[in-house]
Amino acid sequence: MAEKTEIPKDIQKLSFESALDELENIVRDLEDGRGELEGAIKAFERGTLLKRHCESKLVEAEARIEKILPGAKGEPGLEAVEFDERG
Repeated sequence: MAEKTEIPKDIQKLSFESALDELENIVRDLEDGRGELEGAIKAFERGTLLKRHCESKLVEAEARIEKILPGAKGEPGLEAVEFDERG
């Protein structure tokens, strides 16, 4: 199985919203067929790294929410939370 590439520092510095905006732009450009093959491959690679970064940010947010919400007897716990899906 292929080893995961480390997320570059420029992507790590992005907020969830900024990374998602960039990812949406990449997807839009790829769907529109803009650019040449080599550029599309590089954009796709960056897009996969942005997606992983966004997923990581969501996991971090979920962990923070779990710590905040009280459980059944007042101790920290997990409560169902629904998020709007973009797309």
